[in-house]
Amino acid sequence: MYAYTDFDRRFIRARAAQYRDQLERYLAGALGEEEFKPLRLQNGWYVQRHAPMLRVAIPYGALTSAQLHALAAIAEEFDRGYAHFTTRQNIQFNWIPLVQSADAMDRLAAVDMHGIQTSGNCIRNITSDVFAGIAPDEIIDPRPFCEILRQWSTLHPEFAYLPRKFKIAVGGAQEDRVAASWYDVGLQAVADDTGQVGFRVRVGGGMGRTPMIGAIIREFLPWSQLLLYIEAILRVYNAYGRRDNIWKARIKILVKAEGARFAEAVEREFADIAQRDVGGAAHLITLRDFNRFAALFAPPPGIDLSPSPAAPIGIVESDLQPAFERWKQRNVHAHRLNGYHAVTLSLKRPGQAPGDVTAAQMRAAAALADRYSQGELRVSHEQNLVLSWVPKASLHALWRDAREGGFGTPNIGLLTDMISCPGGDFCALANARSIPIAAAIAERYADLDELFDIGEIDLNISGCINSCGHHHSGHIGILGVDKDGAEWYQISIGGSDGSGVGGAALPGKVLGPSFAAEEVPDVIEALVSLYLRQRMQGERFVDFARRIGLAPLKEAADGVRRTTAVDEESRV
Repeated sequence: MYAYTDFDRRFIRARAAQYRDQLERYLAGALGEEEFKPLRLQNGWYVQRHAPMLRVAIPYGALTSAQLHALAAIAEEFDRGYAHFTTRQNIQFNWIPLVQSADAMDRLAAVDMHGIQTSGNCIRNITSDVFAGIAPDEIIDPRPFCEILRQWSTLHPEFAYLPRKFKIAVGGAQEDRVAASWYDVGLQAVADDTGQVGFRVRVGGGMGRTPMIGAIIREFLPWSQLLLYIEAILRVYNAYGRRDNIWKARIKILVKAEGARFAEAVEREFADIAQRDVGGAAHLITLRDFNRFAALFAPPPGIDLSPSPAAPIGIVESDLQPAFERWKQRNVHAHRLNGYHAVTLSLKRPGQAPGDVTAAQMRAAAALADRYSQGELRVSHEQNLVLSWVPKASLHALWRDAREGGFGTPNIGLLTDMISCPGGDFCALANARSIPIAAAIAERYADLDELFDIGEIDLNISGCINSCGHHHSGHIGILGVDKDGAEWYQISIGGSDGSGVGGAALPGKVLGPSFAAEEVPDVIEALVSLYLRQRMQGERFVDFARRIGLAPLKEAADGVRRTTAVDEESRV
């Protein structure tokens, strides 16, 4: 994985020192709240419902075991002993006192980490495929391009104050595992008829109160032109994006309003940068540039790159074999190198919110990475951790150790591997809590035999319309809403993030009026039960839902209304 240079380290530490000076002046009263707010935001510091929240960037989801140990220490020394992995490959701390925030930034800088541009109206953390560089279906490793974009966009003076936040995802494989259609800019690698590699460019995707699928404005962009084209998109957005209404300021609103004219404006700006800007052509990515960055993502020194026959898994105890096979089926993934696998460490377990991890668990995961994955981990879009360089011969030993550490639940892609935001327990924007809903559903579906029988379902939960839990793209989506000061939940069906399981990206359709909190687990059970009774052979839930349409699913859900029905009757 990418190793920070001396320049990178000096930059991050200088930024931490700058933030310390800003914080001290704020605490001393020399900076007012409105003056300090944009400074703390561009370093990842929010003020949430109960305390400050720090969002730490994990560029394209790559972590070292040393960094995870440092995050564990920060959780123990400054927070309440745990942290939360997000859907955008970041990690968040929810209880660090603001007076200690500069100390936390120094600790991050010591291990090449920071919160720069994890908030504010700027280009946020660049996300990518959790299997980048190791996926068998990969067209090109997207990480060098992610790193080029990261370095180019960090503190870019022209794009420090955009109309709103701006998010970029880069995928290098045949399958879209980055939810490219749901991003402000989604880049998906493609190869033309001659074998030349480029990117399909989507613009204007997003969730929130107006879910939109990104429009394709270039079917094939040569990779060498990537920076120029992204700059053209951002210039058009910066010039014409709404600044008078926060809800209409995202680029998706501009793209929808302008249609083809938006793409035409980008093409004109792109041509101007390349042909008329002084030094514009210098932003072309040369083969030498690419090779220089690609070399920084070489496999770890201990990895055997030579072709080899499949390594034996080893002898296991017969009474454990079914559990081991089940874990391999759900948590072990194919690798581009023969003899290796990627393995997901599940962060979905009873008693913890999805994506939450304690300091002890972080240290345990770091130890597994050192033992089995050359000290490297990845953070997934689904809020789990992935070990990327596991020898096939080590799978059984890893399974044994992962179970002992609480990471071995074989539920990846199943109903309890749900995505969820922190919701009203932490977030000042939330209308309802997410964590209790996730816990109730996980408790209802604790039986692994039942989970395996149900099969693959993406269940996503958001505590408000901002959609941090990606409820729009869930096969089943749950959205927390406020009704007269009480928590209610809207259910949607049939969404997709664009990956292979759900097909093309699509927002789910709302079943109808929202449900009371205590009804939600029963609604999920009613929907799943209908699926189990009426599914066709080999049919996944999302395909079943699209085949039968919304009406039968709505009828099943309405059949378990209790509080809602009483509430509605009382108003007659």
